[in-house]
Amino acid sequence: MIGARLELDDARLASPLARVSPVVKLAIAIAWLVGLAFTIRVAPPLILAAIALAAGLWLGRIPGSTMARALAPLWIAAVGIGLSNMFFAASNGDPTAAELARVGPVRIAVDAAVGGLALAGRVLAIAAVGAVFTLTTDATRLADALVQQAHISPRFAYGALAAYQAIPRFGEDLTTLRQARRVRGLRGDWHPGLLVGVLVLAIRHADRMALAMDARAFGSGPRSHYRVVRWGPLDIVVGVGAIAVLVAALAVPA
Repeated sequence: MIGARLELDDARLASPLARVSPVVKLAIAIAWLVGLAFTIRVAPPLILAAIALAAGLWLGRIPGSTMARALAPLWIAAVGIGLSNMFFAASNGDPTAAELARVGPVRIAVDAAVGGLALAGRVLAIAAVGAVFTLTTDATRLADALVQQAHISPRFAYGALAAYQAIPRFGEDLTTLRQARRVRGLRGDWHPGLLVGVLVLAIRHADRMALAMDARAFGSGPRSHYRVVRWGPLDIVVGVGAIAVLVAALAVPA
């Protein structure tokens, strides 16, 4: 939900996966997504999705209900993408292609079914990896790690953090504007003027944030760090294990 702020509970903050450097987890997510881009088989994305979910539930201590709510819209979209590619694949019109089934007048070829399932599997895997990364990574620690470990510009990293944390505020501003319209005796449902109000408030928030960052001399030179992010043995174990899992999944012939 846009109006809800994403906060990690104490159990997740203390979990092994949350204690891994966000830079390592981000690198793992990118490596897995790149690996998925080079395979059209069905098994590798399903294996990676299952392992990502197991790691999130076990190592990340993500509640099952939280994981389900985060993944439900994405997995519904994955099923829709897979079915549409299966029903409208060009191989369905090829009379020489092996037929798997018929749904009314629609002929479904084996290649079309395999292709649709593979594409749906990749979307499932991407959704699972992204959800686990988001639900086990504190946004502030991510920005700190990008600055200290990946040597990203503080202006970019903390600016992105400020923008990320401002997203839930849009929902809060919209709720406030709707309540203000009801106080004035107007309808509180959808109205084009609400967009103008949200835009004005967003500009004001951004202006105050920019002034606050300038007042703290972001980007003016070397800075000390209140929260120090250090490399640890757990980062090596998780990083090596994730690469090994990726290689093993891509080696599965199915």
